[in-house]
Amino acid sequence: MRKVELSYSLAGQRSTGALIRNPLMDLLNAVREQGSISGAAKALDLSYRHVWGELKRWEQELGHSLIVWDKGQPARLSEFGDKLLWAERQAQARLAPQIEALHADLERAFAVAFDDAAHVLTFYASHDDALVALREHASAHARLHLDIRFTGSVDAIQALNEGRCVMAGFHTLEQPATGTLAQQIYQPLLKPGLHKIIGFALRSQGLVVARGNPKRITSLDDVISRKLRYVNRPLGTGTRVLLEEMLAQCKRDGNALNGYERAETSHSAVAQAVAAGSADAGLVIESAARAAGLDFVPLLQERYHLVCLKSALEQPATRALLDVLRTLAWQQQLGALPGYTPIQSGEVLSMRRLLPWWSFRREKARATGPA
Repeated sequence: MRKVELSYSLAGQRSTGALIRNPLMDLLNAVREQGSISGAAKALDLSYRHVWGELKRWEQELGHSLIVWDKGQPARLSEFGDKLLWAERQAQARLAPQIEALHADLERAFAVAFDDAAHVLTFYASHDDALVALREHASAHARLHLDIRFTGSVDAIQALNEGRCVMAGFHTLEQPATGTLAQQIYQPLLKPGLHKIIGFALRSQGLVVARGNPKRITSLDDVISRKLRYVNRPLGTGTRVLLEEMLAQCKRDGNALNGYERAETSHSAVAQAVAAGSADAGLVIESAARAAGLDFVPLLQERYHLVCLKSALEQPATRALLDVLRTLAWQQQLGALPGYTPIQSGEVLSMRRLLPWWSFRREKARATGPA
């Protein structure tokens, strides 16, 4: 069975005729209508040599004759050539609505590229429900299109440092302490003076549990001591970092958790595991638990940070993002999400104050007197 490949072109206006054009079908149709190779070439504004060569090439490619090449007789399509045109007309007619919808979708997408007032911002970020809402809000109200790829916090910052995105999203405790795992992981990736932190949101993290909390879970220690089934997040995610910090605070390690090795890719997936009854608890943001119709045991508050390179602050797309984040309309929408509070949204903040992991010695010049 022959395979079909689709392609498209960008033009000032759409051509008439077939919804998806194919050069071979155009050649065959022209030969049928004009009755000769030379007539087909003239109708298509091509040279006789080109049309003849293409027909021969296609015959070799397809393994069938396309033209009845009787010397001294008008060129006509072979039975196989006729069947090809018939099949193409059938497919075009049957798929016309879907093809037209595809045309429209592509044209809408490319319209952004030709709109000087629209902007696109590439984003790698730790999964966050507020960012999903921001993507829709920015597109609808500011012609700003956020091209977001959700990944772990560590991977997001690495993508930023490698030039694969303009903005990254990660999260830490509201008041991160020195000497913690978060410092060990994030400090080597972020450099004051090179990176800039942008305020976004304060959000609640805790344990997602079954509706009604039938096991009366109130803390991570309950999950550990009672050997309840836990579902984790993968290495490289900010939530996994938070879990490791919580385990360290209570002088435990991962082996203490029943299900420590089981990992789900998102907050929603963790919540669905609890909803399905395959786990008793997992660490998630509150909005994920509420969306799944489950109960939520709050454990901590954390800041969700946006970070970019200092050089990106003056880019039009970044400025457009900051403007959106500062609007009352966005901050009200953000505050309506379960577990979220706007905090310095859209403000460029001091990294040293938010993440107090760097110390800088200020050498005092010593005055030297005469010997």
